[in-house]
Amino acid sequence: MQILVTGGMGYIGSHTVVELIQSGHEVIILDNLYNANIDVLDRIEKLTGVRPKFYEVDILDREGLERAFKENHFEAIIHFAGYKAVGESVRIPLTYYKNNISGSINLYEMMDKYHVDNIVFSSSATVYGDNFEVPFKEEYGQGDTTNPYGTTKKFNEIILSDFALANKDISVVNLRYFNPIGAHPSGLLGEDPKGIPNNLVPYIAKVATGELDHLNVFGDDYDTIDGTGVRDYIHVVDLAKAHLKAVEYACKHKGAEVINVGSGKGYSVLEVLHAYEKACGKTLKYEIHDRRPGDIATSYADTQKAKELLGFEVELGIDEMCRDSYNYMIHNLEDQKNR
Repeated sequence: MQILVTGGMGYIGSHTVVELIQSGHEVIILDNLYNANIDVLDRIEKLTGVRPKFYEVDILDREGLERAFKENHFEAIIHFAGYKAVGESVRIPLTYYKNNISGSINLYEMMDKYHVDNIVFSSSATVYGDNFEVPFKEEYGQGDTTNPYGTTKKFNEIILSDFALANKDISVVNLRYFNPIGAHPSGLLGEDPKGIPNNLVPYIAKVATGELDHLNVFGDDYDTIDGTGVRDYIHVVDLAKAHLKAVEYACKHKGAEVINVGSGKGYSVLEVLHAYEKACGKTLKYEIHDRRPGDIATSYADTQKAKELLGFEVELGIDEMCRDSYNYMIHNLEDQKNR
């Protein structure tokens, strides 16, 4: 099957591309390299023996987007492309709305024009907001989102559901995943964002390698085990495998489906920090700061629907997540020294 992966050079996208290729699918990547590096193509090729076709295109670029559709015959799309930092979205909401919604509509219009019927959308647990009790269940629907990033995911789910309702040939799987961390066990793929990381584990990783002095922990007065925020973390390789199962499911069903993808277990910020200390063999400094706007206390998934519809369950735990993350960071520090 020929599959377009938007944002396929990014963290989750690149791991998913590897799983797709290793399962025999033909993958075409579209990415603007805003938060990714071109050498990811070399790494994908090293892991799979295949160098996927790549378009350096922004989804806001309709002409470039259409060129990709004209030159290929996609049977399905996995849509990752978009800005993804909660805190940043609070500071620059218009940028997030323009990119994540307007750009996505461009993609959906090309789907419609070129009769590509199957799509897996990279949604998020942020669409639940803070309205519901944990574990979050798909049947809750959508809540009042607490930040613009989550709102863009919420709107995209609505748009895609309406698209499927209006066109009976369309199949949509909205994957509401929780907090992906870890890296490919080879050390070739992982998360190393440009600049100061917005997410927890990449930040811890840079503290562990000495690139940053300490971790900033935002809030220690939540109603949780140690006062710090609790999240459901999933290994990125597990998450990539969920996308493989989701795209195969989408091609056999019609309509719109919403499915959580997580481990079904919550870990606090300090629990993750201590697991990372175990992985790297050293004590890591941290400082407590005030809560960030838009954050909630606790978030973890009910994963029953993923088991029933996709046959998906996680295989890797928090220790493996932190171990593989640190391995990736050390591997890349060595690469930088050898250049």
